[in-house]
This record gives sequence, structure tokens and C-alpha cells, in this order.
Amino acid sequence: MVLNFEKEKLISELKQRTPKRVLVQLPEGIKTQAPELQKDIEDLGIEVIFSGETAWGGCCIALQEAKDAGCDLIVHFGHAPFINVDFPVLYIEVRDELDLTPFLERSLEALKPYNKISLSYSVQHKHDIPAVIEFYKQNGKEVLLSQKQGYAAYEGHVVGCEYRGLRAIEPEVDAFVVLGNNFHSMGAALAVNKPVFLIDVYNAEITEMKGVKEKIMRERAISIDKLKDARVVGIIQELKPGQKFGPAKLLKEKLEAVGKQALIITMNEMTPDKIHNFYNIDAFVELACPRIAIDDFSKYEKPILTYKEALVALGEKSWDELVEGGFL
Repeated sequence: MVLNFEKEKLISELKQRTPKRVLVQLPEGIKTQAPELQKDIEDLGIEVIFSGETAWGGCCIALQEAKDAGCDLIVHFGHAPFINVDFPVLYIEVRDELDLTPFLERSLEALKPYNKISLSYSVQHKHDIPAVIEFYKQNGKEVLLSQKQGYAAYEGHVVGCEYRGLRAIEPEVDAFVVLGNNFHSMGAALAVNKPVFLIDVYNAEITEMKGVKEKIMRERAISIDKLKDARVVGIIQELKPGQKFGPAKLLKEKLEAVGKQALIITMNEMTPDKIHNFYNIDAFVELACPRIAIDDFSKYEKPILTYKEALVALGEKSWDELVEGGFL
């Protein structure tokens, strides 16, 4: 794996924008690149500050950090544009440059029963997609890219909380292929009802996600049942501009209408330690990224639910509607 940080684009954009001080955001896996990037930026006469906070996705734009640090531009590496914000942001998506052919060849056996496939990808593989489509066509497959809907920046692009583009073409395909990692394919499996296959280039695996989906659905059902029995419920609002999934005040009213005490709690980032401090609360509904509740089930002592799941616990949505419409 070779990561291309698109330094030509970075330098060209910085020369055009002429910022005086920039805040650089790097995802967790590539924060080690900070010293090298600092030199590239400072050589242009620009002061640089690095955010030490987590940057899980394009939803994690460090607006307040940048303003507090007196920066006039955020340089956000590793993700595509997600939402519009009232601050200048330069997205450097970072290309993952590797030979995909061995992985694609291995996938053909798993995909043999399916003639028409949907293809989705994490943004690091965007530059390879024309070649991937051509490979499958030459091997007798018809390929449709998932639609550009919601938070997806491009046709075929997939992010952890956005799968409307896959659901939109589900009637037209036999199976879904995700070029990325377990995070993206797990979300896809929860969003659609047809087979989902992960081409995991980092662990050299081709995986059908059916078993993973069934395990997660059991965990979600357990959390919903626990919320039904909860007397005191915490509603967590994250402060990040791209992580607002559901109305806190309305949910509080709904919970109180069925006899529960509900508290609204704000957090910049939700962690098990912060939740533990509210040990006398029976269950939580998080209105931040829905993947927190789903992916981190085993990390929390108390049940954590998404807004959609809370509606099921309240009897306003059925379990079948949740499964059919997608958990995300």
C-alpha cells in the first residue's frame, strides 16, 4: 500500500488561497505524516497547526479548533467533502495506490452467481474505479455504481452513514460489491437486503457480510429491548457540525410521554469513559454518527441506540420497517 498525499494539489491550492495559518486534520492512521507535511506547508511561508483530535470522516470538520487557533483555512486529509460549513476547507482525499488486479480476480469466484453487481468504494480508491469497472465487464459482469445521494460526494462513493445511493439501485442489481474496508461494507449490509461482498485490500480478504449482519441485528434487538425497560434515558448530542442525526428536544418529549425521564447531554466526542460517568442512566440514544451505537456495541456497559432504533422502542416504527428501510 502506497498513500499518495496529492502534494501537487496541496501546494497548488495553498498558493492560490494564500492562507496565513492553516489547521491540518489527519485521520488516525496517518497522523504520523505530520512532520513531513509541516515542512511542505511551511516552505510556502504558511504557519501550520495540527489537530490532535480524532478525524473519523468528512463529518469531523474542526471548525471551532480552527477559529480558536486563529487559522484561516482547514486542510482536511483522507476524506471527501461532506457538508457545507461556514469556513474555508481544502479536502485532500489521499489516493491509495496499489495493484487491485489480484483482489479483483479472487472476487470472481464469490461473485459467480451474480450477473449484475453494484460497485461502491471508499474515496481512496476513486482513481481506480474506471479500471475496476472494465475488469468486471471483461469478465461478464454488468456494473452499476451506487448513486450519488445525500453525503456521498461522487457516484459510487460510500461513507459510513450514507447508503441511500445503494438502496436506490437495489432493485436493479443482484449483489453489492464494496471496495474499501469492513466499516463501509458492514454499513452497506445493514442498509440493503441483497448480498454484500467486501473486497478488503488491506487484509487481502473477500468476505460476504451476511454473518456479520446477522450478529449486528441480534445486538440491535437487545439494545432496543433494554431501552423499552429503561427508566432514565440520556440523549447525546454531539457538537460536530456533520454529526447531527435526529431532533433531541422532540425525542425527549416522546420519551417523557411514555413515562421515562430523559436528559439531553452534549459531547464533542462520545467515549465509554464519558458514558461511565453517567452510571445511573439506564440507556442512551445518540444523535451523532449512527455507527457509534452499532460498531461500538461491546465497548459500552449501557445500551446505546440510534434515533431510528429509539422510534422502534417507542412503538412508532416496527422492527420490520427498520430492517427493510435500513438501520442507517
